[in-house]
Amino acid sequence: MAAVEEGLEPQVAAVGDAAGDAADTVDADPGAPPLPAGNRLSLDLHPRGCRRLLHLCARRTPQLQEVEFLQLSGHEDPRLLEATLARVPESLPHLRSLVIKGGQHWDAQGACARGSLTTLPASLSGLARLVHLDLSFNSLETLPACVPRMSGLDALLLSHNRLSELPAALGALSALTFLSATHNRLPMLPPALGALRALRRLDLSENLLDALPSEIGSLLSLEELNLASNRLQSLPASLAELRSLRLLVLHSNLLASVPAGLARLPLLARLDLRDNQLRDVPPELLDAPFVRLQGNPLGEPLPDSCSPPGSPVAPEMPRLFLTSDFDSFPVTPHGCSVTLACGVRLQFPAGATARPVTVRYRLWLPEPRLAPLGPHDALLSGVLELQPHGVAFQQEVGLWLLFVPPRSWRCREVVVRTRSRGSWSDLETHLEEETPKRLWAHCRVPHFSWFLVVSRPVCNACLVPPEGTLLWSSGHPGVKVTFPPGATEEPRHVCMQVVRTVGRELQALLEEPEAAASPLLCLSQSGPSSFLRPVTVQLPLPPGVTGLGLDRTRLHLLYRAPPATTWDDITAQVALELTHLYARFQVTHFSWYWLWYTTKACVGGLAQKAWQRLRLHRVNLIVLQRRRDPEQVLLQCLPRNKVDATLRRLLERYRGPEPSDTVEMFEGEKFFAAFERGIDVDADRPDCVQGRLRFVFYSHLKNVKEVYVTSTLDRRAQAVRGQVSFYRGAVPEEVPEEAEAARLRKGMDALWMATLPIKLPRLHRSEGPAPGAGLSLAPLNLGDAESGFLTQSNLLNLAGRLGPDWPAVALHLGLSYQELQRIRHEFRDDLDGQIRHMLFSWAERQAGQPGAVGLLVQALEQSDRRDVAEEVQAILELGRHKYQDGIRRTSLAPKDLAPPGPCAPQSPEPAQA
Repeated sequence: MAAVEEGLEPQVAAVGDAAGDAADTVDADPGAPPLPAGNRLSLDLHPRGCRRLLHLCARRTPQLQEVEFLQLSGHEDPRLLEATLARVPESLPHLRSLVIKGGQHWDAQGACARGSLTTLPASLSGLARLVHLDLSFNSLETLPACVPRMSGLDALLLSHNRLSELPAALGALSALTFLSATHNRLPMLPPALGALRALRRLDLSENLLDALPSEIGSLLSLEELNLASNRLQSLPASLAELRSLRLLVLHSNLLASVPAGLARLPLLARLDLRDNQLRDVPPELLDAPFVRLQGNPLGEPLPDSCSPPGSPVAPEMPRLFLTSDFDSFPVTPHGCSVTLACGVRLQFPAGATARPVTVRYRLWLPEPRLAPLGPHDALLSGVLELQPHGVAFQQEVGLWLLFVPPRSWRCREVVVRTRSRGSWSDLETHLEEETPKRLWAHCRVPHFSWFLVVSRPVCNACLVPPEGTLLWSSGHPGVKVTFPPGATEEPRHVCMQVVRTVGRELQALLEEPEAAASPLLCLSQSGPSSFLRPVTVQLPLPPGVTGLGLDRTRLHLLYRAPPATTWDDITAQVALELTHLYARFQVTHFSWYWLWYTTKACVGGLAQKAWQRLRLHRVNLIVLQRRRDPEQVLLQCLPRNKVDATLRRLLERYRGPEPSDTVEMFEGEKFFAAFERGIDVDADRPDCVQGRLRFVFYSHLKNVKEVYVTSTLDRRAQAVRGQVSFYRGAVPEEVPEEAEAARLRKGMDALWMATLPIKLPRLHRSEGPAPGAGLSLAPLNLGDAESGFLTQSNLLNLAGRLGPDWPAVALHLGLSYQELQRIRHEFRDDLDGQIRHMLFSWAERQAGQPGAVGLLVQALEQSDRRDVAEEVQAILELGRHKYQDGIRRTSLAPKDLAPPGPCAPQSPEPAQA
């Protein structure tokens, strides 16, 4: 007993002694586990799971005879784990599923840590009823010899190990229908793999395969084959013999050709050939709608070889194309090119890392904390986080970020912003255009952190030496700054930004037709705050004003020193030198400068209001209810010029009140929507606090949410007439009552922005309150507790968002054209019925299958519905947090050993489009 308790080294005691000692230790433990409940025993989340199982085995508990499902953690002590598994065949003779997974712990970089399992005891081959074996996220280098002798196996999962080969004996598993060995080190496959005649799903992605055996064509039952992210240069012609194949994934390889016979596979619904080296494909594949060929050099000539004959050909850089269910990828010293599921591309040159590194990524919804913006900046993308933070690369890594094209390019530029050493800075950025609406911001990064794309006023910069220099604006050539010799002792960096002003806005504010203002000048620098000698600044005179006939009493030079928001009139403190078109003055430190021409005497307060107007966006708020499902409410904040077009597109499926009056908002401003008068949000959402939906306004990004609402009032007696009110700021602890809010609406600084009515119709006796109640479908929970569920309510909400895009999503989910035609025929006049039937029939087939939710997210992204895919990911993220919080709350107490029942925790509604 002491040997195990005190952590003695494995070589001190034999395996059999370890089992006995562990059993004695647990026997003396007052927290010993109760008897297993039902036919499941889940010990993978318990820190002493093996000891608890040994305790039950030592007692010869009769209930163990009924256990069919056993889960253990791969992070247990290897010696103790082997001793525990040796007792399993005798103590659990009816076992049908055995899961020994790692990945439940995290390393210093936040990546999943592998389990310690390296082998299995030979006695496990005696589990005659075992049909499911999961050894994922462990440290297996070879397949344990007992596995090929488990003749009844139906599913074998070996992903995320260190396997360098699969034994020929694997072909003896005649009942095997599912084999997954992703993220290993397999350079080849044994020909005996062709003996697995019952195999239906085979996943060998993320390996080192450079060829396939011709025997793979003998897998006549195979329906899904995933060989993505390998090193395949060609395919055997025998692949065309897989007559049952529906899905063939070959992206991110080195394929230069594909067999033409693949086009004649009768059931093939998707062939993914993206990111290969295909310059030519058979015509029958080129025109097939189920083939994806993006990222191939189609039609391009072969590059000229400059190497002498006989020179070795350098291998092409490996390319990875990650699906949505992966949030990390490996990088070796050989380099690689990676395309993330969110569309981001990275290129690691050879030698960027001296040793293998696991890179993790996450795309965050933007908020002020993660998206720092200047007063005149606009956000054009989400926030990408790449880990490990701060790890320096030996060569710079290329990064390509997709962004929304800015509405105005005049005197503005697009840059990638990143956080480095505790502060944010802008990187040198180059723009690449794939299509007019698909633009990339390309930069090179020395290390990983947070990244986002912003539009800012053009920034002109220079290094000022002690000898002096001249800096001018590329967008406004009349704006110049002259640095005389001796202005600085050490070289310092100086930046200049110029913001255009709108004359009619200023004239309306001042109620003065002749008022005018110069461009707004922002000067900043590194080093000391002041210069040793005065620096000369030149600004153009306001439009319509010349130096010959102007009234000097109407000319005002305004100054603002951040972080203050006030503007000071410093005209009397400087000597203004006027020419015909320009005004010059001298300063010793930098800030914001603005030249006004007006009859007003006190312009400081007016300048502050004018500056705010330069930064405000005019928007309207809309609230619409789905015509077929009034409980489904869409809320959106739109630029004023896009309201009419958006309503024309939505009013076929939605109805609602007129948009709100025009509201002015700042970039990055927080606001929220509160449902009032008996209406509440019917969801547990990460962006919902006590029934109030949080928003952050970004002028170029989508500000839309769609939720299900409910009411505590009796809708069978009468309809519920409620409303939605929008308020500025973060969600407070208490929202003002309607009457109080109405009194505050006339105030200039009121938080209230708009109120729009909604109505939930009266329910007839035959109607139920739940959306989609007429569907004759059993309740569904797609996913699992650890990674998060999609409930029936989530799927209904998702179905309501797809609209006419549903056929594309269906094809990417693996449905055949025949199924699509049948659904269209059965629901000829009901688009909602088509979408719901497609989605729920697919979900029913996927219930209990691993990776179903990831497949759904991938299908949405491939159908250009990233807005809905982001909703699903937000649901799963909240579900994972709840699951982990639940584990922490229970402290993994022994009384909670019983597995969850069929009613799994419900996940929330979608977060944000």
